[in-house]
Amino acid sequence: MRLDKFLWFVRLTKTRALAQDLAEQGRMRIDGRVVDRAHAAIRVGNVLTFALHGRVRIVRVEALPARRGPAPEAAACYTDLSPPPVDEPRSAT
Repeated sequence: MRLDKFLWFVRLTKTRALAQDLAEQGRMRIDGRVVDRAHAAIRVGNVLTFALHGRVRIVRVEALPARRGPAPEAAACYTDLSPPPVDEPRSAT
């Protein structure tokens, strides 16, 4: 399956165009290899690493979806290995 379709099908991006842009920036990795094309092949077991919405996301592909379905169906297609978001320290005033 294409990388951009996977990102869109599992609802990590809102549109396929955004998924293509994310993949073509050259800041995404598949199993540690830098990817700079939206048509890179994704297989079950691959680990994707990329920055999205101000944090680093690490996801392992568990299944290849056949369609962009509901959120619970999409979430079953990957395991999120990302570290928890870090809260910014509050200033004492």
